[in-house]
Amino acid sequence: MKVDHALIERVAKNARLELSGDEEEEFLPQFQEILDAIKKLDEITVVGVEPALQPVDLSPNLREDKIRPSFSQEISLANTKHKKDGYFKGPRTM
Repeated sequence: MKVDHALIERVAKNARLELSGDEEEEFLPQFQEILDAIKKLDEITVVGVEPALQPVDLSPNLREDKIRPSFSQEISLANTKHKKDGYFKGPRTM
């Protein structure tokens, strides 16, 4: 695909970008390079290759849930002045 000013203007309009003439000139070879790199993907043979829908194994990798001692409510609230009725007090949202 040949990249020209009309294509750059159309892409910029779709992306809601306002490019100056200098920016268009700078972007022209960069955009051509991007399209050439993507075009190389057409050369790859994928016949018989199973699709990789998830590139990372999603098997659960969770630690065992063990009951351990933790801080009491009093200790947790000891260093804050923003508390009320035994809870942390945060800013109002409404």
